[in-house]
Amino acid sequence: METGTTQEKITLAFINDKSPILDITCNDLVASGMDVLFRSENIEGGLSQLLTLKTLPKVCIIDLDFYNRNVLAELQELRALYPTIKLIAHSDIDDQKVGKDLLDIGFSSYLLIGSGKDDFRKVVEGVIN
Repeated sequence: METGTTQEKITLAFINDKSPILDITCNDLVASGMDVLFRSENIEGGLSQLLTLKTLPKVCIIDLDFYNRNVLAELQELRALYPTIKLIAHSDIDDQKVGKDLLDIGFSSYLLIGSGKDDFRKVVEGVIN
């Protein structure tokens, strides 16, 4: 007997600069039932892939490369073009100013490198609920 409470799969996108740590996390999230619509090495590539999708991901996890001088402008462009996608930053920089700047751009959450699969899952579920 069906109850009519089918659970919608959580859709994700990953933008990471060949991070083996984030690759493992991505694979763990897929194994736990989340659906990764695409993976891209940079924000520009992610924007290109988003253009081709019929259905946008609910969440985009971005491994931030602050060595790229244009990263904040690219993030603002991503937010402006796709305001419904929840953005989660992943970085090794534990700095209050960086966190504030990301929240000002419209990020929903921020995870530090070293965060595990369970941390990611909690944050992803938290930002979409």
